[in-house]
Amino acid sequence: MIALDEIDRALVRALAEDATASAGALGRQLGLSQPASWRRIRRLREAGVFRGARLDVDAPALGFGVTVFLGVKLATKGRVSLEDFERAVCAIPEVQTVEHVLGMYDYRLRVVARDIADFERVLRRRIMTLPGVGNLEANVLLSEERRPGPLG
Repeated sequence: MIALDEIDRALVRALAEDATASAGALGRQLGLSQPASWRRIRRLREAGVFRGARLDVDAPALGFGVTVFLGVKLATKGRVSLEDFERAVCAIPEVQTVEHVLGMYDYRLRVVARDIADFERVLRRRIMTLPGVGNLEANVLLSEERRPGPLG
């Protein structure tokens, strides 16, 4: 684990908000020179604080109007390995995230679909046919507010 000072923490927060910000702009914002800002960003990246940059895609703008959080309980964990399930579920393009969780369900999936009928098709033809799938619980996303967590 890398030791972070207040400037490092401010850099993490700023880059979490806008990963495209330049080292020069971040330096001006934090009272650093561009080279000093760049060195700190490089040190944070090399220490593994950043795991790459991601593009935040607006699913509804691409025609995916429904997001469903799906709880999946595996029927028999002994017969089907977790890796087999994970490999199979990750091959479904509509499944955006796969989270192995502790609690009532073994996995939490974030699934996008064009509409409810499209979600039903994905559910019946793809998800319910996966190895080891037992109980399912679907929660349809009504709205989402993103709030930055306690980064840095």
